[in-house]
Amino acid sequence: MSSLRDVRADFPILEREINGKRLAFLDSAASSQKPVQVLDAMDRVYRSRYANVHRGAYTLSQEATDDYEAARRKVARFINADEREVIFTRSTTSALNMLAYSLGLNQLSEGDHILTTVMEHHANIVPWQMIAGYTGAEVQYVDIDTTHRVDTAAVTAMIDERVKIVSISGMSNVLGTMPAISEIATAAHAVGAVMIVDAAQLVPHAPVDVKALGADFLAFSAHKMLGPTGVGVLWGRLDRLEEMEPVEGGGEMINDVTLDGSTWAPVPHKFEAGTPPFVEAIGLGAAVDYLSALGMDNVFAHDRELTAYALERLAEVPDLQVQGPSDLENRGGAVSFSMPEIHAHDLATILDQEGVQVRAGHHCAKPLMRRLEVPATARASFYVYSVREDVDALIDGIHVARKIFGV
Repeated sequence: MSSLRDVRADFPILEREINGKRLAFLDSAASSQKPVQVLDAMDRVYRSRYANVHRGAYTLSQEATDDYEAARRKVARFINADEREVIFTRSTTSALNMLAYSLGLNQLSEGDHILTTVMEHHANIVPWQMIAGYTGAEVQYVDIDTTHRVDTAAVTAMIDERVKIVSISGMSNVLGTMPAISEIATAAHAVGAVMIVDAAQLVPHAPVDVKALGADFLAFSAHKMLGPTGVGVLWGRLDRLEEMEPVEGGGEMINDVTLDGSTWAPVPHKFEAGTPPFVEAIGLGAAVDYLSALGMDNVFAHDRELTAYALERLAEVPDLQVQGPSDLENRGGAVSFSMPEIHAHDLATILDQEGVQVRAGHHCAKPLMRRLEVPATARASFYVYSVREDVDALIDGIHVARKIFGV
């Protein structure tokens, strides 16, 4: 077994039982569990270092500000970025909306194309549809191939001078598919298009170097990488961020305000209007420390090991269909599956009775469900605290469901 097994002691929730059964938490793609190191970091702020940041000349405010900006530096190092390029947002969704409105409303016009894929989370579809409606631009979608991957050649074939924005998931939350972002970014830049990556699944599970990745912008959330809810990150190339207009106005993001107009603070503060989620950002900083100590290469290897084991065990179940690549090449640890005789919601309910927590539904990816011709899937997803026993409990629970439904 992976050496990461020892980390389970850091996650208090894993000591729980569900319906008298050992807890097998397999919904980390939706939101991860939190280690004590993150809980303690946030508790320390609330108990002894809490005050609004950037606004006070007194000790508590200075301490909170120092901790907040230290978290920004930690995130920057984690993805090999300049700290000025790290903007704290509410979530991946808010970061993508920020890009859609700032880039879209200021740079798109009728006849322009926005390119994405059919496998995207709604957060990387709906904002672009809204902006297309405002500007007259058109959203175009790249299909998945028969192996449930995004063919790089198919993407690049659709990128022409009409494409102004390419926005693609770095790792599908349903299929686990990992497109060739660097190659797609090169094709986008060749026609002057902006390359955006929805990295909500990618950053928590794989090593990411934004300089090597080649994208212009990247968005991810703390709660999927051992951190708290309510804070996410928008990374952008500094020159791009300096060109962009803010989409929220208010305190902190200004340089000066008169009755005739306003000027903006330097990046990144230009995009952080109002009191930021500084306690949550400090929690994210602690999560980054935790993951950095484990090593993201080890995190990704652990995911691949469990994914391989899950695919092997799921293949033993009659009539079960895995939705996603059947091998580990360019694949993450989200494993979706369906059974013709058992609806995903019924399966998840029965699994819960067995202590196994999985996600069931459309996973905020309705266009993909229609493409796959399934109403919903069940999804098991792994993280640093997952072990083979969790997969075994999943398989045992599926067989309980088959017995109940007489299949």
